[in-house]
Amino acid sequence: MKTQAHWLNRERLIFYSRIFLALFLIYGLGSVFFSDTGGHPLGLDFIAFWGASYLALAGHAQDAYNIPLLFKAQQIGVPAAKVSYPWFYPPSYFLVILPLALLPYLAAYGTFILSTLGGYLLVFRRIIRGKTAMWCLAGFSGLWMNFFDGQNGFLTAALAGAALLNLERRPVLAGVFIGLLAIKPHLAMLFPVALLAIGAWRTLIAAAVTAITFMAAGTAILGTAVLKAFLASLGYARLFMENTHLLWNKVPSVFAFLRLLGTSATWAYAVQFAVAVVAVIAVWRVWRHCRNRNLRNAALMTATFLVSPYAFYYDLAWLAFPIAWLALDGLRNGWLRGEREVLVAAWLLPLMMVLIAAMLKVQVGPLVLGSLLWMTYRRATTASMTGAPASAACEDQFETLQ
Repeated sequence: MKTQAHWLNRERLIFYSRIFLALFLIYGLGSVFFSDTGGHPLGLDFIAFWGASYLALAGHAQDAYNIPLLFKAQQIGVPAAKVSYPWFYPPSYFLVILPLALLPYLAAYGTFILSTLGGYLLVFRRIIRGKTAMWCLAGFSGLWMNFFDGQNGFLTAALAGAALLNLERRPVLAGVFIGLLAIKPHLAMLFPVALLAIGAWRTLIAAAVTAITFMAAGTAILGTAVLKAFLASLGYARLFMENTHLLWNKVPSVFAFLRLLGTSATWAYAVQFAVAVVAVIAVWRVWRHCRNRNLRNAALMTATFLVSPYAFYYDLAWLAFPIAWLALDGLRNGWLRGEREVLVAAWLLPLMMVLIAAMLKVQVGPLVLGSLLWMTYRRATTASMTGAPASAACEDQFETLQ
């Protein structure tokens, strides 16, 4: 593969990133200026975390799964709130958000989002450093949409990224990070596939022990009623996803793509399952046959969103990491036609998928994610045939972009 002159040079990367950063900052300042913590407070989804924390601190954590009771708790934090946000998290996640309601709503939001952002940035800088890379991250829509929603995309991305970065040198620590990721179990589903493919038994056992211990601790501290309420809520969560049309604009899954087109839930699940099988096979083959760590990691984090029907635009904060890993590999080994355009599409995806779905009733999420996984798989296949060695992280390769 030969590097050719391309429109996406270093100067344009920085320029476009600065434009998007300026737009997001203007939007953020407008939100702060016009917000009086009314019906749509800063943080949006964070109101569910604060409300669940309030109920747990009051000794009624199981009531967080009851939408009317959760809404009353949310109104304590934001009295003018008009929309209730549901809670479908396992008991272990209560241990993460438990102290939040000790603070007023806005202070709790700032504490949560900035602390998780800090972890996210630390992991990103372990992958790649340099001015260009940081500008690209600063303008990345996935970062800002998670920031504005007050969601946990930074936290889950940091856990997944930290697990992958520590896998070879600190396998038990990597397993602990994977086990902690079980706060959103559907985002951890592909880790066992990857670990089995390379025979990483210590990591797999550490992950299982951590996840079970974390869940048991949450249940022991908050009571078995919380676990029962969580399990009972899963059926409602499924119905909520199957029948809430407005959600499909924000869900980058094959299931949402088909539901927006009018396909029945049964057929949407069937096609989602078929695509998930293909994604699992791709991850297995990449991890089994390719020694390039960057491509392995990019394949796993990208395929996660093709396996699960339940993920949202703010979860796509994850994409900063596979984009960085693939950019490093492209700069090191050369580019094929269209690959840089795929990375740009993935960089824009968290924002553009919502706008496109709202206007055209087409969910482009799985199309972009599928292209990103195919790009990764093709590179991994080439690397495995040529015997390319594992790639080192933390190189300022963006600065050499031509």
